[in-house]
Amino acid sequence: MIDVKQFYRRWYQGLCSVVLSFLLAVLVLLSGPATPTQAQDAPAGSTASQPSPEAAPPEKKISPREAEQLFRDVDSILKFASQETELPVKQEVKRRLATREEVVSYLEKNLAEDKDAERLRRSERVLKKFGLLPADFDLSGFLVKLLREQVAGYYDPKSKTVNLLDWISPDQQRPVMAHELTHALQDQSFGLEKWMKRGDVDLDRVKNPTPEDIERDEVSEARQAVVEGQAMVVLVDYMLAPLGKSLLSSPQIAAAMTQGMLVGTSDSPEFQNAPIFLKESLTFPYRYGLDFEAELLRRGDRQKAFAGAFTNPPQTSRQIMEPATYLSGERLQAMRLPDYKQDFQNYERFDIGAMGEFDVAILLDQYANTETSHALYPHWRGGYYYAVQPKGDAAAPLALLYLSRWSDGESAARFAAIYAQQLPVRYQQVHEAAEDGQSSLPNLPNRETLTGRHTWQTAQGPVVIRVQQEMVLVTESLDPSTTGRLEQELLGPPPAGP
Repeated sequence: MIDVKQFYRRWYQGLCSVVLSFLLAVLVLLSGPATPTQAQDAPAGSTASQPSPEAAPPEKKISPREAEQLFRDVDSILKFASQETELPVKQEVKRRLATREEVVSYLEKNLAEDKDAERLRRSERVLKKFGLLPADFDLSGFLVKLLREQVAGYYDPKSKTVNLLDWISPDQQRPVMAHELTHALQDQSFGLEKWMKRGDVDLDRVKNPTPEDIERDEVSEARQAVVEGQAMVVLVDYMLAPLGKSLLSSPQIAAAMTQGMLVGTSDSPEFQNAPIFLKESLTFPYRYGLDFEAELLRRGDRQKAFAGAFTNPPQTSRQIMEPATYLSGERLQAMRLPDYKQDFQNYERFDIGAMGEFDVAILLDQYANTETSHALYPHWRGGYYYAVQPKGDAAAPLALLYLSRWSDGESAARFAAIYAQQLPVRYQQVHEAAEDGQSSLPNLPNRETLTGRHTWQTAQGPVVIRVQQEMVLVTESLDPSTTGRLEQELLGPPPAGP
């Protein structure tokens, strides 16, 4: 997965779970006209465009009596979560009341760690290379603002404490507690911090990645989806219990929730205005995790959906997005990797990662549209990227190898066409060159498929796309000899002409 996950992974493992305020929109959907505390306090007739934080009225806090009742409610909600998940209560869960300032300070401290900040800077450049972030986008600054806006509750596995927040209304905080106390039960049975790390790989630390390392690159994201998906099931069932309903008896609720999470609310401007990639990435474990767990519940039983998903966890975003592949035990053929030392003789490694089904879905969302994405991404069958820099030239454009495999040649050709059609959006001075190097061709026409080998010259160097059967190889800003070696090694010689 494109490596912004490293920030999310460490943020997630620091708190174990953060309920973001876009989930409070879910509570509005389920509970009626109530809105988040900030919106309740807004003056009549106000709109989504609010005064600056400096001019805003003081944030309303819950009263000591309300906090005391919430503390007492922890035990009854924990019992409900245990009945839902069939995970036993092994010990009392500690509880404390936290202020927004305390929570934001804790999160910002994690973000500011030198190792994470450096990783985030590299991730930002890769995302911009793929066109998933605008060229002038400040990822670190955005994430800090998002944390301030979005955090709505968390369970801390280090202190075994559920943190109740003094600025969230009690009626909204109880379902949040159902979500967070599910994490406490998961932690008591499986040790969340260790479980999240088990089987994962940090490709940044692997000198010579293997195909198996690439396959394991999405383990943490798949496990996050299990953890959050289970907690979302309990949250929904807690909200629906007074109505005599559940997630299984009201499947339309899940559909409405997952759609609502991407929209956000008027009091979430940072989230609403975020690029597609960040919206999708931040909501992935909640949205797709909920759908994954709901499918396991429909097809099996609670043991399979809860404890079973911990003892036999999914490994990839594909298994989360398409639970049938998890239930069938699907194993995709390993992707062939380049000989890094031989093929990239003139370059320094910058970043490497899997390009999983979820990453491809986001690319297609942004490059085409949601309908096209949903039709095409299930045909993905493997992929990864290498990002490199010319040796001794840190100012040079980032160079890229991206290899993907598809279920058939038609799907590969469709993806290649969509990818190519975005080149004029991502680069300046784009024109297609004839493969004999003697003439120029018009820019890529609006066609549905792309086959064979094509080269475009851009302001940042050549872009080559070669489609061979079910494989699509892309190189960007690499010199021709390096591209040639990669093509020969990963695809072999081009097919003979007629």
